[in-house]
Amino acid sequence: MRSPRMVRRVCHIALICCAVVLLSASITRLQQARADNLPAGDAIGAIEGEAISVQGPMSVDTTNGEVKTILRSGSEVQVKSGEAHIDLVEGGNITICGPSHFSVLKSGGALTIALDSGTIHAHIDGQLTLNVYTAQIQAHPIAIGNAPQDVLVGLDASGVMCIHPIKGAVRIEQQLTGQTIMVPQNGDVSLANGQLETLRPSPGQCNCELQFTAKEDKISTQVSGLAPSAEVKKETDAKAADPPPSTPVLADKQEPVYQVFMPPLHYDAKSKVQQDYDPDLIVLVRRARVRPTLIFTGKVEGDPVIAQAATVATPAAPKTNAKKPEDDSAWARVRTFFHKLWSPNS
Repeated sequence: MRSPRMVRRVCHIALICCAVVLLSASITRLQQARADNLPAGDAIGAIEGEAISVQGPMSVDTTNGEVKTILRSGSEVQVKSGEAHIDLVEGGNITICGPSHFSVLKSGGALTIALDSGTIHAHIDGQLTLNVYTAQIQAHPIAIGNAPQDVLVGLDASGVMCIHPIKGAVRIEQQLTGQTIMVPQNGDVSLANGQLETLRPSPGQCNCELQFTAKEDKISTQVSGLAPSAEVKKETDAKAADPPPSTPVLADKQEPVYQVFMPPLHYDAKSKVQQDYDPDLIVLVRRARVRPTLIFTGKVEGDPVIAQAATVATPAAPKTNAKKPEDDSAWARVRTFFHKLWSPNS
């Protein structure tokens, strides 16, 4: 027979289990109720981007193993950098060029974008009505016939708003004064501080190109094992039989070599102010090899030129009056004396 203490313990455990089951059922029903309370028509589209932040109502959809974030009416989106892309439920798409900050509201078939900063490029194919609001301006794209709408709307930090309707027109309305201006197709205008009087042409200011990039392939995990010993031995024998080609030795570049010689650094832990070294003691040495002004490499090709030996004319010996050697005898001296004595010039 069980003791009363044991019975009370069993009853206590049973009560705890029942409370846990009831709490789990309540949480499940609450989640289902929240999911059921989301309006079916407030879904705007799936958003993708590298650096985006979404706050407010949203949902997560899993299709073909891909998880997508679905924007709903009242969502607040911040594109920190790069681009973000929204695939609209009714057809078309919107590209946002960051940095950008905006909110989206949807009511029936009308989509409203409250743009705080950044540039959007909207392409509307279906019957969706688009309105772009700023603090003072409302831009409403208008389709021509049943053609799609394609429009660029931007707002920078200085308060300058640019509008460029590529397909269709855009009606601009000043929310405070009620003034309206129609921007025709292919127009490119800008206005400052929400004043329609400052409207002026500004081609090229609105720029947010649509860039559709293919999604990266899923990362596949491969598990590899050790190669068999026979294959390792075969590869080792192949490397031994075919040695790698020798690496050619590059010629030394004759470039200047710089060396810096400076005094040793000194640090004293006891001193509050370290003694600085003298910059005049730093020596910069530049070593360079002087190259000749003319360097010729290669060889000269062509027929050899044979030089003909020129005949050198032998100069003729000058004619000289040959004089007989003088006779130095005593008789010759006597004859010379009498010849000078009786000559007319004496």
